[in-house]
Amino acid sequence: MDGRNNSEDVLKFASDAGRILLENGAEISRVEETMERIASNYGESGENFFVLSNGIFTTGRSYANAEFIPIKGARLEKVVEVNQLSRKIASGHIPLSEAKERLEKIKALPSKPKWEQFLGAGLGCAGFCIIFGGSFLDCLASLLSALVLFFFSMKVSGPYLSKTLGNICGGFIGTVLCILFHQLVPSTNLGNMVVGTMILLIPGVPFTNGLRDVANEDYLAGMTRLADALMMFLCIAIGVCFAFVVHSWMAGGVIQLKGTVI
Repeated sequence: MDGRNNSEDVLKFASDAGRILLENGAEISRVEETMERIASNYGESGENFFVLSNGIFTTGRSYANAEFIPIKGARLEKVVEVNQLSRKIASGHIPLSEAKERLEKIKALPSKPKWEQFLGAGLGCAGFCIIFGGSFLDCLASLLSALVLFFFSMKVSGPYLSKTLGNICGGFIGTVLCILFHQLVPSTNLGNMVVGTMILLIPGVPFTNGLRDVANEDYLAGMTRLADALMMFLCIAIGVCFAFVVHSWMAGGVIQLKGTVI
């Protein structure tokens, strides 16, 4: 690569690439490896990258930077694009200026169309309801509940509520919708409907990446991600339980979840 690249520009570019990876669900080892590959291929030596689950620390011969990166949802298409860009940089065919332009385009990648997100949420929850033994009506209830829950997450929970409160409210709303459907169609299996609907809120990527980080001996970052995921699990469970408690108070009885496959 061109040895005239400014050291600070190279490290800033590597940090930007690492930020995109980290905030979109990449594991810690991949983030560090990508940043080191970028820096070395642009002629930078003596750099150090220290990555946590919510922060990147970068130091060089005349440069130092610490950046806080909040834990949020994953967009794996951005992770794929950054990985492809780093491989092209490693092949030695992309100058730094062009790489910066490509990285800016990756940052600006639009989200999936809203109708695709709604469709994916509904079909995903209905599919998991089938896996847990749900009938056609159970799956239909999970699909409809997931659509309402996704709308709530997109318009209310995400913009206005904390992650903790958003998951509690999401668990409550999704369960209430399933209870209402069960009251209308008593032959449905409430347990399967609730399990299928709650899949929409499950933090699968953070939990899996936390386990991978622990397996890679990144204990601090791994335990942070696992703690965040387990806290989300707990909040979802609180919301579900609260919905059943409210129903028992109002209806004067307890719902039996007989035959639920979990």
